[in-house]
Amino acid sequence: MDAQRNLEHVLRAAREVFGELGYGAPMEDVARRARVGVGTVYRRFPSKDVLVRRIAEEEISRLTEQARAALGQEDEPWSALSRFLRTSVASGAGRLLPPQVLRVGVAEERSGGAGQKADARVPQQRTRPGGGESGAAPEGAAAQDDAGAAELLEVVGRLVERARASGALRPDVSVSDVLLVIATAAPALPNPAQHAAASARLLDILLEGLRSRPA
Repeated sequence: MDAQRNLEHVLRAAREVFGELGYGAPMEDVARRARVGVGTVYRRFPSKDVLVRRIAEEEISRLTEQARAALGQEDEPWSALSRFLRTSVASGAGRLLPPQVLRVGVAEERSGGAGQKADARVPQQRTRPGGGESGAAPEGAAAQDDAGAAELLEVVGRLVERARASGALRPDVSVSDVLLVIATAAPALPNPAQHAAASARLLDILLEGLRSRPA
């Protein structure tokens, strides 16, 4: 029971720490947040790469499920896309969107796989306080994650294509742009209610930017 509880604490802490600092945050930060020794973290995850892969896979799966739910629950294309974005932003999944998903998204669209040519506006890696690049999910894990990433991009691509075909979405908006909206989080505020309000307001502004305008 203690082992399972420790695992849950480590995973929760990893999501929080990586969400705040990026995937370059050290294991010591995760252990400190989980209130366990760093040895406990390494017993469950023999390397940081393994922990990063676990968190990234969970977030890709969560976003894919949210996109599928939006497709199944909303008949109107714009409502489906905006529902997906609001659900994803509210859940905080976008803060942990693996960098390789964004790279695949750009590659897919450049090859015509998800509609029109992408503008390649991909979020930069977060940097840790004091400088230094936050780092990304390990390259060795990227190939293993390709299937999950491709599934996510395919489902989000359907949301985008439907909204674009209906005329509600700007014709130049790509899957990469939608992922960028998900990955764009409001600055962290100490008051949870204020943070939620700021995130909702930022998303309202971004959604307005995605909508098409009468000629």
